[in-house]
Amino acid sequence: YGIFALGWRGAATHWHRYNRTYLILAALATPLVVSVHSVISLDFTVAIIPGWHSTMFPPYFVAGAIFAGFAMVAILAIPVRKIYGLEDFITMRHLSNMALIMLVSGSIVLYAYILEIFIAWYSGNQFEQYMIWNRFNGPYRWVYYALLAINGISPQLFWFSRVRNSLTMIFIISILISIGMWIERFVIVVVSLHRDFLPLSWSMYCGSLWE
Repeated sequence: YGIFALGWRGAATHWHRYNRTYLILAALATPLVVSVHSVISLDFTVAIIPGWHSTMFPPYFVAGAIFAGFAMVAILAIPVRKIYGLEDFITMRHLSNMALIMLVSGSIVLYAYILEIFIAWYSGNQFEQYMIWNRFNGPYRWVYYALLAINGISPQLFWFSRVRNSLTMIFIISILISIGMWIERFVIVVVSLHRDFLPLSWSMYCGSLWE
């Protein structure tokens, strides 16, 4: 065990180094999340496709990454906490605070959805306006409605302390958020591409079983 632990013995000096390293890695990870998702979002932003060509994508993607990330951590932490008896280490306070972070980041994501609609209307750009109309009334409208319901409405349940302090509700909402963020990618990529500037190239996309 000493070999596999790389010399860890639980001494005070080991814990001191662990805490220092932990803080350094946390300090490096935060700007990494912001920079990576900002760069990815700018790949979309520089395109001329309606639904992509938007300056709000960097903060929108960063908030979405935090939103989806905390949901995934909750999905993994709740079963692990129960199976291995880690209730003293992963407390309800931790999970309740995670629910609050999902509420805040989910509200930012919902604001971005509303802002997308407003920007399309305010811009006066007929292609952007059609993109929003197509999301609400086109053949993929059920996907967009599912997106708004799952990512927009379900996290708002975390306003209630009874929901934030229920393991079952946190777990269910976290699963819904993970599904909703997958749907968001589908809306951004597929729904934006399936009807572009040239009606001749319009088509429908349906994923295969393996996809």
